[in-house]
Amino acid sequence: MKTMKKTSGLSRRSFLKGAGALGLGAGLAQTLPAFARGLRQDALDLSLWWWADDPAYKTWVEDTAAKYGEANPGITISPLQMDTSAVIPQFTTAAAAGEPPDIQFFFNGIYHMENVWLGYIEPLNDWVPAEILEQSNATALSVYDGKQYRLGWYPVPLIWEYNKDAYDQAGLDADNPPATWDEWMAACDKLKTAGITPMGGGISDGFWGEWYLANSLTQSLDTPGDAIDLFIGDKDFRDPKYYAFWSRLEEMVKAGYMNDDMLSVDLFTAATKVTTGEIATTQVVGSVAASHIPIMGDRVGLMVMPVFGDGALAGVPITDTQGWGIPSGTEYKREAADFLIYMQSPERQTAFWETHNFFPGNKTWDASVVTDPVLKQMYDTWVGGTTAVYIPDLMPTQFWTDAMFFAAQEIIAGNMTGEQAGEQNAGIVQQWRDLNPDMIEKYQTWAAGLAAE
Repeated sequence: MKTMKKTSGLSRRSFLKGAGALGLGAGLAQTLPAFARGLRQDALDLSLWWWADDPAYKTWVEDTAAKYGEANPGITISPLQMDTSAVIPQFTTAAAAGEPPDIQFFFNGIYHMENVWLGYIEPLNDWVPAEILEQSNATALSVYDGKQYRLGWYPVPLIWEYNKDAYDQAGLDADNPPATWDEWMAACDKLKTAGITPMGGGISDGFWGEWYLANSLTQSLDTPGDAIDLFIGDKDFRDPKYYAFWSRLEEMVKAGYMNDDMLSVDLFTAATKVTTGEIATTQVVGSVAASHIPIMGDRVGLMVMPVFGDGALAGVPITDTQGWGIPSGTEYKREAADFLIYMQSPERQTAFWETHNFFPGNKTWDASVVTDPVLKQMYDTWVGGTTAVYIPDLMPTQFWTDAMFFAAQEIIAGNMTGEQAGEQNAGIVQQWRDLNPDMIEKYQTWAAGLAAE
């Protein structure tokens, strides 16, 4: 994880003291360094555009905005909840027109980095103390050329979820899921023999393929920078090491271990089948697995994708983080930064957990309150422990649509081998390089920073 070393003049003790039950705003004059003082005293309405994996997080967003306003008379935060397909494109359009919001939700990696390269997002280093930048856990993918552009909000663990009852029915040890690829394939054989679909999902919308690539390609990498090297041509998808992940998918398809309707159903519809035992295992993110606990209780099983690769990141749990940033076009960067700092306060982190029964992203949050065994395993393994970043956050848009999505569907349909997928992927990244020569240097700079992680 990239740690910003710039001295802020704000100790952790001062930050915690200023945060308190009333929030950070009430103690700003005493606790914040000079660059964050002197907020406007006249009436001001700050716009905030956002999205979240769980729409219910609206409760926390609106409550945070309201409490900040109470602690800072004259400042109103006006949240606008947006659709997942609009929250970034609409920001880019507004920023290009010189009319961005004052505070903006950002996905990680390339989803905000392209706006960084366009000059639409403000680096936070001069507005937010370095200590808070690091504690927010925005991940290294929020850093470019030594500057950080997002604060973390909540984690997005990438998990293989399984139904323990289905594993028991097949004669497997549900408390000790397979850790290696050979163990996994042997478990799949037992599940199939018991009449249970071993692995399932829905790929009509493409996201199952994205999650599969994240879980599997990562196993061939030593650092996140290796993934960028694949996109810019310093490494090659035609190398067996780098198409092995597609070959593993091909192997499962040929063995009949996947659900037959995978091409016609979407990601989240298919994921619910793990709760009924129709499928034994699927790919989910943490908030989805958490939503299954009221249905299945401690029969929700969590595991990292079984290991087949030999990269340094093989077997390391993968977690992404949603986050917030400041548009460079807002006139009110100081006020926007103050609100982002308030979001990181202990009171607001605790409120997120108490409101939604899911973890906030800040590293200083006291996770001892997590007592549910499934949630505790999730936190300890995918949030509190050593994790790898989410590699799809690095992929160019053309690779998502023309390579990842296409290859995943073709392999599942039985029309493409893993080796052919590697050849196809290599061709798409070459097309992307030919069409976007100006992006190569930016990706190289990004890769250099990630290689140090």
